[in-house]
Amino acid sequence: MENTAYLDTHAVVWLYNNDLAKFPEKTLALIESHDLLISPMVILELEYLYEIKRLNETATTITDTLQQEINLSCCQVNFLQVVANALSQKWTRDPFDRMIVAQADINQAILISKDDMIHAHYNKTFWL
Repeated sequence: MENTAYLDTHAVVWLYNNDLAKFPEKTLALIESHDLLISPMVILELEYLYEIKRLNETATTITDTLQQEINLSCCQVNFLQVVANALSQKWTRDPFDRMIVAQADINQAILISKDDMIHAHYNKTFWL
């Protein structure tokens, strides 16, 4: 998983919206040079945000588009393995953050996220 990076939900939304100005230059370079994965929890969070009207597109529309445009893939690690890892992510009550971090942590992969809480608790978080 050396050349793999996971994307947090907000990064997926900004990429979908082509809002590249929200990313630091080094983060964009990392995105362009790595295979990109998301946790299935990102898909669920995208749909949740759509349902509460914070997004205008469904999770399927967003992820299908990014799969075509940037070859985004969904991580296939066993769900029970991710849940087991998430049980140790006690620094937050947010189930989305716990699962997204757990997914990246299982593979000791980079997680592209601007979230300060994630930065404080997952040492492979990248946002420069």
